[in-house]
Amino acid sequence: METEKLAQIVEAALLAAGRPLSLEQLQALFPEPDCPERAELRAAIEALEADYETRPLRIVEVASGWRIQVREAFSPWLSRLWQDRPARYSRALLETLALVAYRQPITRGEIEDIRGVSVSSNIMRTLMERGWVRIVGHRDVPGRPGMYATTRQFLDYFGLKKLEDLPPLAAIRDLDSISVELDFGLPEMSSVSPEEETGEHEEETDADTRQDATGA
Repeated sequence: METEKLAQIVEAALLAAGRPLSLEQLQALFPEPDCPERAELRAAIEALEADYETRPLRIVEVASGWRIQVREAFSPWLSRLWQDRPARYSRALLETLALVAYRQPITRGEIEDIRGVSVSSNIMRTLMERGWVRIVGHRDVPGRPGMYATTRQFLDYFGLKKLEDLPPLAAIRDLDSISVELDFGLPEMSSVSPEEETGEHEEETDADTRQDATGA
């Protein structure tokens, strides 16, 4: 199949899917005799990338595959399509997410030790409900607290192909800067409760916090 025709099929698939598609998922669109090689699909994607250079859309490779998204330069106009005020995540939530991203695997207690304050159960619940973090094991210490790490969905959401694409930690001076880096250019912002947005109720009793961290 010619690269131009293959590129059109890939473009149509990415637009229709509304989510990232891997090479394997793109290959599955074709009957066995006509299934393109991975190299052919990559060539088609490269042709699309070149074609999109002067367009408001671009092809982005993330952890789960490729997707089509609007360039950030057009967000001031497109944001008017939604009447609701975009919700903002609290500084506490972004700091917690940043620590998981850069220090993973990490326990809730270790996050609290670094931040110097208790981590709200709402924060950890929100991060897990968003699919950004998950428990990947348990620390071999008394209580066996859960260890948190980021997910492929985290990479997809923040437009990253792999963890190595995160801003170098050595180049970031403090947690505020980390939060800004992670919060930059979010493709979407979901609704959060007033408590999560303002950072209220972050402090809990030490007993409640440790109990939640260990899963006891």
